Amino acid sequence: MTVSTIWKGSKIAFLIIGTTIGAGYASGRELWEFFASYGPQSQKAVLLSMILFSFSCYVIMMVSHRLQAPHYRMVLEEIVGLKLAKAYDVLIFLYLLSTTVVMFAGSGAILVYWELSYWIGVVLIGILVWGVFWRDVEGVMSLNSLLIPVLIAMLALACGLFLWQNNPTGIGWEKGEGHVLSAGIAFTALNILPLVAVLSAIGSKVEKAEIAISCVVSGTCLSFMSILYNQSLLFVSHEIMLYDVPLFAILQNFPPQWMVGVSVVLWLAIYTTAVSNIFGLVSRFKDYVFLPQWAVAGGFILLVIPLTTFGFTKLIQILYPLYGVLNLFILGMILLYPFKQFGLPYDKH
Repeated sequence: MTVSTIWKGSKIAFLIIGTTIGAGYASGRELWEFFASYGPQSQKAVLLSMILFSFSCYVIMMVSHRLQAPHYRMVLEEIVGLKLAKAYDVLIFLYLLSTTVVMFAGSGAILVYWELSYWIGVVLIGILVWGVFWRDVEGVMSLNSLLIPVLIAMLALACGLFLWQNNPTGIGWEKGEGHVLSAGIAFTALNILPLVAVLSAIGSKVEKAEIAISCVVSGTCLSFMSILYNQSLLFVSHEIMLYDVPLFAILQNFPPQWMVGVSVVLWLAIYTTAVSNIFGLVSRFKDYVFLPQWAVAGGFILLVIPLTTFGFTKLIQILYPLYGVLNLFILGMILLYPFKQFGLPYDKH
């Protein structure tokens, strides 16, 4: 195994991590809803989720590699069949649209923390997202590859310092322990659709060793980050309801510079993700709507803004568990795919 192989595998790992860490995860709200709200036992669910996550990524990319798939539709058809692939194709569109609503709401939630209007945050990100469609969309999206490592480092450092300064004892939980593992499975299912969309397109361009490395590295990094973050959320569980962005509960006693830095990086990550989502939506409609991309993007943004009325927390509480349930079937099909015909079909040529 060469250094080049390890490096390429690591680059794919950061793509996987970047696809997974959105406004919900980075803010702590997603981890709270799926894990921390279940109490200390949730750490087991985090580990289970990360194992399923890594294995799913491996299967998706190996299927793409075997088929030399140019896009996700071919991989979907291979895993779930032609008819269901069409249904999940529609679901991916709805996922992009609804998670864009979450991103816009996340922008508003960050500004609320700084005692500014929620709607200023929503409208501001809408204008800035729309503006980029007049210029360099790909350039803005590429910023995510720089922002995500910075965001991960800041989150890990913040949680590490928080736990080092505090002794997380006496933690209780709000929900039944018996459901915690199922919540971990639902968390994996929630994140599976964007992974199918992204990883299916690159599986044909990488080697098997690089695929294996990327899955191990991404799974290890996300496991470490999620366990650290989850433990921090458990410690501040009694204050979570006071914050739309649970991360701010962890950082409440940190110096102001920390709060500003994390807020800026978090907002920029939300912004670039929103641009990516809108770009995905525009790309899907470019063959059906004969309008310039800025006009189509503007239409989607105008559709998204009123939907943010529900608020960041409520949107995640409703949409994320819903997608977690809707995606359980495709997650199951991905996990079972290697065992079809008692073999590993993606190893055949």
